Amino acid sequence: MKNIKIIKAIFLFFAVLFTGITVNAQKSNPEEVQRIVDSKKYIFKAQTAYPLTGQSRQLTSDYDLTITPNSVTSYLPYFGEASIAPIDPTDGGLKFTSTNFEYKTTKSNKGWEISIRPKDTRDVQDFSLTIFDNGNASLTVNNARRQSITYSGYIK
Repeated sequence: MKNIKIIKAIFLFFAVLFTGITVNAQKSNPEEVQRIVDSKKYIFKAQTAYPLTGQSRQLTSDYDLTITPNSVTSYLPYFGEASIAPIDPTDGGLKFTSTNFEYKTTKSNKGWEISIRPKDTRDVQDFSLTIFDNGNASLTVNNARRQSITYSGYIK
């Protein structure tokens, strides 16, 4: 019985230790975040999805939105209702690369508001990305054929 308590205590210790390391690794200072935003070369890592209807979902796989000066690559899951179902049932997420897009940045009290409007995709109308001073971020995707969805995560 004592061995089980010791094993549980050791497991709990390491779980708390690694959780603390993960949280601290995501925190950034405002100057570093400003440099990343100005470079227009960063990755938004999605951690939680908030569909317009239904419950939020913790994302356990590696989903992201990659921004470079020449392209925007979306690899994000989708949860919600669609007005038109995709022809290919494996094409359920928001997965594409755009090389023709508008990119606008506005500084706000809480960080940066970034609007990305792909011109070479049929479905996604725009990405609204809010990047906070500490590196955390929120992304809302407005879609022509699906309900909007919001993700929370961080940039790197």
